[in-house]
Amino acid sequence: MRTTGFRKQQRGVSIMGLLTVLVIVIVLALFGMKVIPSILEYRTAKAAIDNVGSLTSKDLEITREGNEVVIAFAYRKEIPLFTGVGLYLDFAANSRE
Repeated sequence: MRTTGFRKQQRGVSIMGLLTVLVIVIVLALFGMKVIPSILEYRTAKAAIDNVGSLTSKDLEITREGNEVVIAFAYRKEIPLFTGVGLYLDFAANSRE
């Protein structure tokens, strides 16, 4: 049996590559867990303005356009991400959309 001294090149993911991907996935998951509830709350408010904690009477605007009553809302949601850093989401919708 003759050995040539050359090794077959290995293929795969290094431990540093695996850790980098893992950190990115964890950061995206944490970001999603903070943002998704606000988006779901907005979709609930858009479908039926009922029992939504982020809306106050100042956020609502009720007008009449012709024979139709239009209910609109706009509000800002602040989501704290970590110390000193937050995310602002502005939501707006009306019953004509």
